[in-house]
Amino acid sequence: CAPARLPSGGPCVCWDARRLGRGGPRGLACPRRFRDHAASQRSMSSGDEALSELELSVLKLCRENPKGLHDNTLEEKLPAVSVEERSSVINALLGKRRLQIFKSDQSDQLVYKEFSRVFANKLKGLGSEETLVYQIIQAGGNMGIWTKELKMQSNLQQPQISKILRSLEGRQLIKAVKSVASKNRKVYMLYELEPSREITGGAWYTEQEFDGEFISVLTDLCHKFIVRSNVCTLGQIAEFVSSSQLSKVKLELEDVLSIVNTLVFDGKVEEVASESAGSKLATQPREGYPSDKMRSWCYKASRLETPVPSPFTSSPCGVCPVFNECTPDGMISPARCVYFSQWLQF
Repeated sequence: CAPARLPSGGPCVCWDARRLGRGGPRGLACPRRFRDHAASQRSMSSGDEALSELELSVLKLCRENPKGLHDNTLEEKLPAVSVEERSSVINALLGKRRLQIFKSDQSDQLVYKEFSRVFANKLKGLGSEETLVYQIIQAGGNMGIWTKELKMQSNLQQPQISKILRSLEGRQLIKAVKSVASKNRKVYMLYELEPSREITGGAWYTEQEFDGEFISVLTDLCHKFIVRSNVCTLGQIAEFVSSSQLSKVKLELEDVLSIVNTLVFDGKVEEVASESAGSKLATQPREGYPSDKMRSWCYKASRLETPVPSPFTSSPCGVCPVFNECTPDGMISPARCVYFSQWLQF
């Protein structure tokens, strides 16, 4: 459209009311804009215009049942439609990527759901086998699914599955993630999903490797904060850890609790009830705590820490069950004691 405008500030010079006629839409001063508007309206409705009346009825029923349209419900709502016609319509909608089909968890009945427009465009160009594999991976959620399960659920051969997986990965529809439980096994999930903690190992794993050094540094940091604070809650410890920016990933309360529990088991920290820790901590809000244990306990440094084991405190004689029968000349003697010999090698 030419950018020139009339001196009076009217529409652009290519305006021709006679070509548009009085029936032209209001606010459209240019025929080219009118054509663009009409084309956009056609493109928005082209998906439904290409569908038959029966196909539109099936999609309408799917929209009325967003959790899934059962096959028997479809039969009740469309009593005049024969089984052959209904099967033909379902197959046509499946081929046009407007419908997805799966089995109900409660029964073996078929359930139908409508594909959203965005989702349909996302799967545009995929074959039926590729769509099947995508839907199986989608059902796996953020736990993912590995190739053996894909083979069992899809009834496809391994070469076909490998080819389809490469195709879906190339289109960034799925991704492969290594599991900490089995380093040689890859699971597949949708590209936009974040893997579950069971797959990645959570905050304690870095590139599928247990990060013992990070846990040691974090444990020392939490211990120093508890000693400095005298008494503190789990929320205060978590807030301090977050503000220190030591971890590159967000630590949940359960993660911080596991670190604090390590300090408790090592005898460096004591648990105290919130009521006995002082009125200020006892009345502190506890929203967001997953368990009662997190809400009802505070932590303080131990008055007497557990002594570090040494050769002088780990003598086998102190816990020997036959200590009273041990004599220099007897069958049980220090000279013949295997544990005593090992202890002397410190």
